[in-house]
Amino acid sequence: MNTELMEALTILEKEKNISRETMLEAIENSLVSACKNHFGTSDNIKVIMNKETCDYAVFAEKQVVEEVTDPVLEISLEDAEKIDSSLQIGDVAQVKVESKSFGRIATQNAKNLILQKIREEERKVVFDQYFEKEKDIVTGIVQRYVGKNISINLGRADAMLTENEQVKGETFKPTDRIKLYVVEVKNTPKGPKILVSRTHPELVKRLFEAEVAEVKDGTVEIKSIAREAGSRTKMAVYSNDENVDPVGACVGMNGARVNAVVNELRGEKIDIINWSDNPALLIENALSPAKVISVMADPDEKIASVIVPDYQLSLAIGKEGQNARLAARLTGYKIDIKSETQAIESGELPENYMDQMGMMDEEGYVGEYEEAYDSDEGYEDEPEFYETEE
Repeated sequence: MNTELMEALTILEKEKNISRETMLEAIENSLVSACKNHFGTSDNIKVIMNKETCDYAVFAEKQVVEEVTDPVLEISLEDAEKIDSSLQIGDVAQVKVESKSFGRIATQNAKNLILQKIREEERKVVFDQYFEKEKDIVTGIVQRYVGKNISINLGRADAMLTENEQVKGETFKPTDRIKLYVVEVKNTPKGPKILVSRTHPELVKRLFEAEVAEVKDGTVEIKSIAREAGSRTKMAVYSNDENVDPVGACVGMNGARVNAVVNELRGEKIDIINWSDNPALLIENALSPAKVISVMADPDEKIASVIVPDYQLSLAIGKEGQNARLAARLTGYKIDIKSETQAIESGELPENYMDQMGMMDEEGYVGEYEEAYDSDEGYEDEPEFYETEE
């Protein structure tokens, strides 16, 4: 039994996850290569290996002839009988080749072949490991800044977090542990090239899958995500179980679940809304926290007209248009938002709309108000309004 070879193969299998069969095949190929370098040909070389004991033997198949003209491929009858007395002219003799008889160059080439195979298999194992994590999240350790890019150690491989995939305002120190979304894994001659991101919307989805059991087991589905990395994310969720509140499940008790995701995203705000197959209701929810009077959606043209109370217009649009922009991305609709006054002027609401709603006093003053909201039914077709006491 070749104990030294067995120990070496066991170490490679444990440390680098390279199978014994692969390495035995590499050794076999290296012996054939050494024979070719030593004898000038390997056509008649046969390697016999025992995968259990790791014992191996190399034989050169030579034809028995009366007069030898090519000692590499032929053997005399006299020499053949020393190996096997039953051999006759025309038979093929199995001549054992001692590896120690190989020259220095042949030995070095065989060694390089084995080392090359080890490197190739190691790269393949690492590629397979991270290819399985494509479109998933991994935890990495910040190593250093390379220009404006960040080198991240993922364990058995390094990744480069490029400037385009970084969140503006986020800074890291060496040894910081961060979560990253694996966008793509490419196999290159120098090893796997792993593209990671901190800005991808799917990062938020994967973080919720890790924090919320209902999302992980499929009870709650994340239907759509719109994200402006580092600032705000809107996420629409739906429950496949009528007894499970999808928003509540994602928020968690006292906000524990959503806060864990917010902390990982360094304070990024997250709005979680209920998904609806009704586009009007979905758009209404997407514009949260703004209150909505009416939504007219065209599913064919993917456009929607939304009317909000005057005092809610700036909230519906959001700072620099962010709320409306994210709502449009979340729903896939081009959203046109108007205030009540604008809607009355354009004829979308009747001029006596305020009178009809009972909101105008004798002096023509319209007080502040807010709509009554039912979390199960949404806003009613004709919502109630409440005047604020002065």
